[in-house]
Amino acid sequence: MTVEKKALPSDMIDALLADYKTPEDLIGQDGLLKQLTKALVERVLQAEMTEHLGHGKNQLVANATGNTRNGRSQKTLKCSDRDPI
Repeated sequence: MTVEKKALPSDMIDALLADYKTPEDLIGQDGLLKQLTKALVERVLQAEMTEHLGHGKNQLVANATGNTRNGRSQKTLKCSDRDPI
């Protein structure tokens, strides 16, 4: 099964790059690329947690295992990029 990938809207890209002035704004320590990567990874991890537990955040628990979302703690994800996310 082939999934057709959607192109990113040009206006969204323009809005993201509106404040871009130097390469560091894009790929630097707090650059756009790092911010986007962090946001995407967090969104994927939340979706995986919802799938694993069988319920969304702040929803009533209706599973027999008792798995719940019981808080949040700071984590650092190490990846192949130079800096952790």
